[in-house]
Amino acid sequence: MGAPEAEGNNPLTALSESLAAAVERVGAAVVALDARPRVATSGVIWRAGVVVSTNHTVRRDEEITLTLHDGRSLRATLAGRDPSTDLAVLRYESGAAGEEAVAETSDGAGLKVGHLVLAVGRAHPERGASASLGMVAHLGDGWRTWRGGEIDRLVRPDVSVFIGFSGGALADTEGRVIGINTTGLARGTGLTIPAVTVNRVVDRLLQHGRIARPYLGVGLFHRVALPEKQREKLNLQQRLGFLVISVEADGPAERAGFQVGDILLALDGAPTVAEEDVQAILADRGVGAVVRASVLRGDEIREADITLGERPTRRR
Repeated sequence: MGAPEAEGNNPLTALSESLAAAVERVGAAVVALDARPRVATSGVIWRAGVVVSTNHTVRRDEEITLTLHDGRSLRATLAGRDPSTDLAVLRYESGAAGEEAVAETSDGAGLKVGHLVLAVGRAHPERGASASLGMVAHLGDGWRTWRGGEIDRLVRPDVSVFIGFSGGALADTEGRVIGINTTGLARGTGLTIPAVTVNRVVDRLLQHGRIARPYLGVGLFHRVALPEKQREKLNLQQRLGFLVISVEADGPAERAGFQVGDILLALDGAPTVAEEDVQAILADRGVGAVVRASVLRGDEIREADITLGERPTRRR
């Protein structure tokens, strides 16, 4: 056996020190937000005077405070929220002690599956930053959330996203922030909203306070197969549709005559056989646009014009 490596040449020690330095670097820009009952949530100083967190964890619109890495507490005001991308943006006024650390972000262009990454949060102001180590488990193309938000790239890290870590940073081993971690977009599974998406949403929320997203005002969660005899009777080539399981009171669909139990077949002539079909069609239209919906009710196909409304800015 060879002689053990000297402490100064131990690659594991060097890696450990490098990771600790990366956490310290990004942790200076990670804050704890008092914005919901009982437990704090994490946020990242994205720009001078601007903090980004997750919409689903910022439960209050007022009386929000943030705690910096040095223990200072500052008042924050909500600049805007976008439930469709699960992002919330807050402003704060710098304290007398000087400028706060601003996260150095990365566009993730060189990110690969297998790269080591760090999730950094600050859910307990009195305990300092917390971190978990993992790797990039999956990368994919741009995708659309179930609420219609556009995410530029699918980034799924294999890291532990502890309670309070939503709104915190996913960082590379140099301490550069790849994006914002959230468990609010994929039924509790941790995903990362990439920095390019965050920048786009921050720009719009700082300018307008909200992002207007069109919606139908119906619940379309059950895709159903159309009986073959019914399809033959109605001369339908389409095999699938979406069952309407709820209709929002005084929403766009109800005003157009939709009822629970209708089966949505098409919007503006385009078949709706997957949720992505619906979201893609809505994304191409603006609030106030009129779309022609084809629905199956009993043994009759009906047409209805729906004037798209603006999706309410609920937290979830």
